[in-house]
Amino acid sequence: MEIIETEIEGVRIVEPQVFGDPRGWFVEQYNAERYKAAGIDADFVQDNESFSSKGVVRGLHWQAAPHTQAKLVHVICGAVWDVAVDIRKGSPTFGRHVAVTLTGENKRQFYIPRGFAHGFIVLEDNTLFSYKCDNLYCPSADRGLRFDDPALGITWPEIGVPLTLSEKDKKHPTLDAIEPWEER
Repeated sequence: MEIIETEIEGVRIVEPQVFGDPRGWFVEQYNAERYKAAGIDADFVQDNESFSSKGVVRGLHWQAAPHTQAKLVHVICGAVWDVAVDIRKGSPTFGRHVAVTLTGENKRQFYIPRGFAHGFIVLEDNTLFSYKCDNLYCPSADRGLRFDDPALGITWPEIGVPLTLSEKDKKHPTLDAIEPWEER
């Protein structure tokens, strides 16, 4: 596997080794010892999946302390453009983001540490998205950030279909109105 460091410390792109032959392919999606050796030392306790159509936007989400979550995400089939936004109080990269295209074909993974808002736009119909979390979901700790806040400087891809957001995601505040994340 190859680890690609991004311009924001701690956010990483993982390219697992894919073994292919005439039968198809095999990939080891996660190995705790190998990931720990590569600097991703999270004790994942919950796996989630979402299934979406082209144009769905999910996020930007995080959980407040003490229920914060690091995530390791990937696409099983289909494609997304995935974004992590630094919301850590006092961070020199506060408000900046990293984005990566994840597809069932490229098999890339995206590691989002605690202290980041996370979201994605679905680029293809019938996209199955999977993520590991290092803390259990807690509804009362659920937080969000407006995905299209101009202060974030995110240029979301034009995909030729109307965007679909949940009612909750449509009402998220802008960066200047959130309480920055801090470990407690």
